Amino acid sequence: MNQRQPAGIAPVLTQGGHGFGTAPVFLASISTILGAIMFLRFGYAVGNVGLIGAFAIIVIGHLVTIPTALAIAEIATNRKVEGGGEYFIISRSFGVSIGGAIGIALFMSQAISVAFYMIAFAEAFRPLTGVLERSLGVGFEPRFVSVPATGALVALMLTRGANLGVKALYVVVAILAASLILFFLGSPVVGAESAGLLERVASPDDFMLVFAICFPAFTGMTAGVGLSGDLANPSRSIPLGIISATVVGMIVYVALVVKLASSAPPSVLASDPLVMSQIALWGPIIPIGLAAATLSSAVGSILVAPRTLHAISADRVVPLQRANRYLAEGNGATNEPRNATIVTAIIAFVVVLLGSVDVVARVVSMFFMVTYGALCAISFLEHFAARPGYRPVFRSKWWLSLLGAVMCLLLMIQMDLLFALLALIVMSGLYFVIRSARGASGDDLGAIFHGVMTQASRYLQVRIQKFQGGDWRPSVIMITPRTFDRSAPFRFLTWLGSRYGFGTYLHYIPGYLNPATVAEARAVLPRLMESAQKKSSAVYVDTIISPSMGSALAQSLQVPGVSGMENNTVMFEFSVHDDRGVVEEVTRACELASPTGMNRVVLRHGDHFFGDRRDLHVWLTWNDYGNAALMILTSYILLGHDDWRHGKMSIFTAVPRDEVGAQTERLQGMIQDGRIPVSRKNLRILPTGAGVDFRSLVERRSSTADLVVVGFTEQRLRETGADTFLRFPSLRDVAFVSAEQRVEIG
Repeated sequence: MNQRQPAGIAPVLTQGGHGFGTAPVFLASISTILGAIMFLRFGYAVGNVGLIGAFAIIVIGHLVTIPTALAIAEIATNRKVEGGGEYFIISRSFGVSIGGAIGIALFMSQAISVAFYMIAFAEAFRPLTGVLERSLGVGFEPRFVSVPATGALVALMLTRGANLGVKALYVVVAILAASLILFFLGSPVVGAESAGLLERVASPDDFMLVFAICFPAFTGMTAGVGLSGDLANPSRSIPLGIISATVVGMIVYVALVVKLASSAPPSVLASDPLVMSQIALWGPIIPIGLAAATLSSAVGSILVAPRTLHAISADRVVPLQRANRYLAEGNGATNEPRNATIVTAIIAFVVVLLGSVDVVARVVSMFFMVTYGALCAISFLEHFAARPGYRPVFRSKWWLSLLGAVMCLLLMIQMDLLFALLALIVMSGLYFVIRSARGASGDDLGAIFHGVMTQASRYLQVRIQKFQGGDWRPSVIMITPRTFDRSAPFRFLTWLGSRYGFGTYLHYIPGYLNPATVAEARAVLPRLMESAQKKSSAVYVDTIISPSMGSALAQSLQVPGVSGMENNTVMFEFSVHDDRGVVEEVTRACELASPTGMNRVVLRHGDHFFGDRRDLHVWLTWNDYGNAALMILTSYILLGHDDWRHGKMSIFTAVPRDEVGAQTERLQGMIQDGRIPVSRKNLRILPTGAGVDFRSLVERRSSTADLVVVGFTEQRLRETGADTFLRFPSLRDVAFVSAEQRVEIG
């Protein structure tokens, strides 16, 4: 399907596997969804937030999990999903550096989940507390069950592998179904009134705390995704399995909270973790169901977590290469991740010793939020980018994916702001460590939004073209072969296009279009881009190949502006050290550009390089009525750049003596109406007559200016040719401006 694979990615688990169908995906997901939280904490939830609050928890939780399930289903049908489940999907969409950072967090959440479910498994033995205390002679401690049970589970996985785990799922789901049926057939607690829609305990826990504790109940829908490397047809089994499990789970939870609220008062619901056993038709089935559900969830997690770590190590994401080799090893024909299972078991044992269901649940919730947010963001960005290579068989809606990503971020902040910030900091740290370890192939951030920016640019350019008009702003194009021996022209173009407009810089390569000139252009372009980056320039740079400067100019002036705006100004340059032939070439270029109706700017620069960028002088004459607005506005735009932050504009106007009053009023009105920051003392009206030498006047007053802006007309250009731009030789840097378009200042 011509799918893009980020650079530097090793193949992930492309051989081996068990060839499972859809059933294991559904069973792993539904047995994890209907697991420990359902049995131990949903009575607590209804008791603390009421029936309406419990409905809200279910709805908000599924505003995250449903978009995530649809996003996974979509991405899974776009490419062959190999080993690693969610990590594979993220890394092949966002790149290995970002995928690795998220994948490590995902692995930790899966490994911690093993411990979480084994802690909950021990809670199933609380009804036997009296018997156990009499038998053991000591008080009951859940770790007496959870620690050896975890050891037994790990031993089974190491010796029997995924086959045993999947077979156990069928038995577990059957027990789970029986426990739910008997629960729904049960009667209310004897002698107790049921809870109403809003009733709750007197001093309830905060809603977001209850939500954080209950949210892992909904996250189980991705449990089956981790089996991707062991599925015969992942693109079919993953979408069908996780979507059906999500829908079934949501229906069961809605029915569950209604049954709980109608069967016991809030005080009982909040205080008894196994309140479901008081309601069920046969009470003991609830601890049995809890044991089965938690055991199946633990089985699902211990199947998935090692496979995630296995895939991460196969991509050489772990900074220690020896660790990568060790963890990426597979055993047997089915490529069982035995070494990764051992690491998972060590983490699970450490967390089991902590022993608190609620604390571990909140940690797991945060890790899953990060992963789900990333999956939804991938789906949204792919929708927006509209890459031809993204062709999933199943499609979600872009707004659902965006909703899921936003909900994940908001809920992380709401659940625990400090922990959310720490999680994001840890993720950022992991990204930079992995990127540094991977070198050049690890920089994924620059490529993430390429398709999005391309699509946004396409849309905006079309819209801009349709709605041309409004205030004038410069869209300047410049073509020159003299790029690498001078920097003033590029800097000047940067100032013009930095904030108010747009600049396009084309490096001219003489010659015909052939392999040699194309190779030269491809070699020059990175140098241009690097130079622009060093100067912090927002100018668009490119190359153009043509037999002559004239043909290059003719080509360039006819193409649309890359910004979406039509180019309205063309810029030329020459140095005071160039011979007259270069100046004559610039003159011919100006004449060639005239029929296009584009404004023209010619920069004459020398060794001063705009000095301290403090004094900018604008010289207007009686011939510059048409140029005045463009000259003043161009100067104002230059002063808006940070390089000219200490600069000031001075306007000098040379007019016949009998027109001084009228021209002074006209110019002051133009500046005032246009809100140009020029004080009255910097506005000089100079009377002239037959005896006044204009050239000497300009040179005397502006010889120390950092930049002087003067006008020229088409008529003067035809009459004086290259001498038009050689006037005022004692001035430093000069910009000659000719307005061919009507430019309004106000």
